[in-house]
Amino acid sequence: MFLNTLSGRFLMLTIAFVMLAEVLIFVPSIARYREDFLLSRLERAQIASLALLATDEVIDANLEAELLQNAGVKNVVLRRNEMRELILSSPIIQPVTQTYDLRDPGASVLMMDAIRRLWVAEPELIRVIGDPVEQAGLLIEVTMDTAELRMAMIDYGLRILWLSAAISALTALLLFVAVRIFIVGPIHRVVDAMASYAKAPEDARRIIEPSAGAVELREAEEGLAEMQTQLTTALKQKERLAQLGGAVARISHDLRNILTTAQLFADRMESSKDPAVARAAPKLVNSISRAVNLCESTLAFGRAEEPPPKLSRFALAPVVGDVIDSERLAAGEHDISYAEDIPAGLTMRADAEQLFRVLTNLVRNARQAIVATGKPGEICLSSHEDDEGWTITVTDTGPGLPPKAQEHLFQPFQGGFRKGGSGLGLAISAELIRGHGGRLDLLKTGPEGTKFAIVLPREFAEAPEPMPRKAAE
Repeated sequence: MFLNTLSGRFLMLTIAFVMLAEVLIFVPSIARYREDFLLSRLERAQIASLALLATDEVIDANLEAELLQNAGVKNVVLRRNEMRELILSSPIIQPVTQTYDLRDPGASVLMMDAIRRLWVAEPELIRVIGDPVEQAGLLIEVTMDTAELRMAMIDYGLRILWLSAAISALTALLLFVAVRIFIVGPIHRVVDAMASYAKAPEDARRIIEPSAGAVELREAEEGLAEMQTQLTTALKQKERLAQLGGAVARISHDLRNILTTAQLFADRMESSKDPAVARAAPKLVNSISRAVNLCESTLAFGRAEEPPPKLSRFALAPVVGDVIDSERLAAGEHDISYAEDIPAGLTMRADAEQLFRVLTNLVRNARQAIVATGKPGEICLSSHEDDEGWTITVTDTGPGLPPKAQEHLFQPFQGGFRKGGSGLGLAISAELIRGHGGRLDLLKTGPEGTKFAIVLPREFAEAPEPMPRKAAE
């Protein structure tokens, strides 16, 4: 389990890498130790030789053996004044197997010789050549046994090994503690924040607050906080939509009954002899009929989705006229002019009721924006037809949409820019147009006004309708 944790794996890797570094250092180090060992033997042999040269008397064999033993060599040869002289000697039983010149050795040669000395376990008799200390001669040469050298190298290597192990353990421990504090700790904090948020994602208090000092962890916390904020906002929106659907389901029945009664009175108004009443009655009946239909199918976004459009061929001008007549009445005394640029013979295939709702939403938003400025304004509806389909534009001279509204224009409860608005109108309109296979675009907006375009493709409108099941059979 420990090796499956980030800190555990980091600890093991640290120990392994430090040991690897120590191994790479070990070979040059042991080679240097061997060279120093041999140079010390040359120096000690030179001191013994100089002490002997200081006297002209012949020393006895015991003193010579003691000098050689203290120097750690078998014999000493000193070259002075172009003469090679055997200064100290002892009986040599075995032959010399290797000769090493330490006057100018290369690094690779020293390392290879050190490895060979550790590898060969059998003692050997070797000759070592070097420069005398303080230029006390031209050359000094000793013969020595390798047993003591190899044992000293092994002892030095073991000390290096234990020191490396101690350094590795201490380094790994310090790095382990540092990783736990500076990396694993903040990661655990992020994980705990995610677990806490998962228990109640609707609670905005559970959103993580970025506080990490490391740039990478800080960016991760900021990204997590942004994602949690968006998710919490989306969940709240869905909750509001569900509440709206429940509220609409409760009031739709009673509202439908009230509108049905109003429809009966409107039907009686059609038989009135007053010309003004007779002209207004059909529009009133149409408006009440639309309201009844909306109550029967419930308000948009009170259901899971809008019903599919019921396609039929109709003239666009009367639909646009009904929209403008309704909004002209709602404008009251405010100075708003309406313009229509709809070809008289233009017909299209779509859902007339859904298109009426879309145009009403767009024109109402334009009217309310102009009224809010307190200045006169104009709203223009135009359309044209081409080989691709139909395009309807709604243009106004209002103040334009604020940046916040443009960012979430077609999102429910976020695209509202008027005080008291719910932000549902454009979201409903965009969904209805998507149901036709088209799109609702914001072409421009600014202080000079706003322009929306409804694009309905012909290929969707001309697609064959599915045959009834009985007819298909």
